[in-house]
Amino acid sequence: MNKLFTPVFHELEKQREDLLQSVRHLSEEAFNQPPKPGKWSVAQILTHILTSEKLSLTYMKRKVQAIDQLKDSGVMESLRLWLLIVSQRIPVKYKAPRVVVENTPETLTLTQLTEEWANLRKELASFLSTINDKHARRVIYKHPMAGRFDVQQTLIFFREHIHHHRPQIERILRHPAK
Repeated sequence: MNKLFTPVFHELEKQREDLLQSVRHLSEEAFNQPPKPGKWSVAQILTHILTSEKLSLTYMKRKVQAIDQLKDSGVMESLRLWLLIVSQRIPVKYKAPRVVVENTPETLTLTQLTEEWANLRKELASFLSTINDKHARRVIYKHPMAGRFDVQQTLIFFREHIHHHRPQIERILRHPAK
């Protein structure tokens, strides 16, 4: 794997493992119970994150086929990434992009979700190992709101996306539905 991707990928994996560990104690009922009507359950939040990563990887796999025609990331992509990070860290609720909503399956069990996410991350690691140094900065991903990013910036988005949803999960764990 390219040395640019390795630290962020390992951070992502640790984040995923910690997040799943924090919800392992939940019963299936608690895992699927929204804290209030109209709010997402832990299962829905995690399924949303998994779906977002899955769709992103599918997109990158398509774009890598013409990687020589893509431009390298620059100052504008760095600025947009910074704005995206800020947007993910402030406690503001955003509507999920339509493409994610339309492709999100019914919630998965914790076991299914754990397996699928682990498999997806293996697939991501395999994909990352195909990107050579020459192409490491190519803008291979298009975020629905923030625009195009290179692979490392995309991995940072994955990290920030989980960071954005973590407080939601922590609130549910502190105050489960009755």
